[in-house]
Amino acid sequence: MTKVAFYDTKPYDKTWFKPLAEKMNLDITFFEARLNKDTAILATGNDAVCIFVNDEADKDTLDILYKQGIKTILLRCAGYNNVDLKAVEGRFDVLRVPSYSPEAVAEFALTLLLAVNRNVHRAYQRTRNFNFSINGLMGITLSGKTLGVVGTGKIGQAMISIMQGFGLDIICYDPYPLKDLKGARYVTIDELFEKSDIISFHCPLTEETKHMVNAKTISEMKDGVILVNTSRGAIVDTPALIEALKEGKFGGVGLDVYEEEDEYFFEDRSNEIISNDELSRLLTFPNVLITSHQAFFTTEAMKAIAETTLKNLEDSINGTMDPKNTLAKRK
Repeated sequence: MTKVAFYDTKPYDKTWFKPLAEKMNLDITFFEARLNKDTAILATGNDAVCIFVNDEADKDTLDILYKQGIKTILLRCAGYNNVDLKAVEGRFDVLRVPSYSPEAVAEFALTLLLAVNRNVHRAYQRTRNFNFSINGLMGITLSGKTLGVVGTGKIGQAMISIMQGFGLDIICYDPYPLKDLKGARYVTIDELFEKSDIISFHCPLTEETKHMVNAKTISEMKDGVILVNTSRGAIVDTPALIEALKEGKFGGVGLDVYEEEDEYFFEDRSNEIISNDELSRLLTFPNVLITSHQAFFTTEAMKAIAETTLKNLEDSINGTMDPKNTLAKRK
């Protein structure tokens, strides 16, 4: 029986993975701890590890896993910026879930856009306190505005498809443009920043995209622009964002990800003092809405993640790995 060490476990992970593992005759040990060089020892006696976005698969951690005989690293997510790809090559099979529910993430990006534009989060708090004033809650009509979509992978395409119904002019940027993109046209990234009334990010975190939103690019954007990020937090330079918010640059900002989210997101910190000054500062702006990396979180997406992740393990065992899901192969 193949054994899997499952890191950063939440209750909903067990709900979806445990029944499926039993059907596939897999033995999963669930750990609440995140994977890093200190917790890698927990994987002793297993054949594979399953990790999520805030686990650390750096060289030191991978060296420990390799010595323990781990053969397969399963990412139950699309992003892989937390994995040292140079250190895994030839030593592990590394597989991810590149597409589990693009529509789920795109729909949530729209949710953030509508909520922050029309101040739904503030209106909710007001009416809970029996304050029914609408002063200060004015938004903009989306019809006729320009939407800039950064990244035209499956999530970006889903976003474009959804937003066509709002009567927006949709422009997009991707270093690898599609030949048959429908409903939008490609422009340079500079043109996208300059012309967009709304910008939504759907790109992976790479050396090229890290801090794509910085003091310089923010200065190129329209005053009153609405920013939505459901991809990776480090795409935005947080200090630069805060400075621009203080100057009144943005009409609204919706963030489902944060540059230093690993210490806070997916955890209950409601009884603690938040030591991260930048996160605390962001939460003080009335036109900023932050959620805890939940864009993917639908029943359909969780089902697809569990099925694909464990199918990836099965394929690794049988030597039939899908190239679309494969980041590295062991010798």
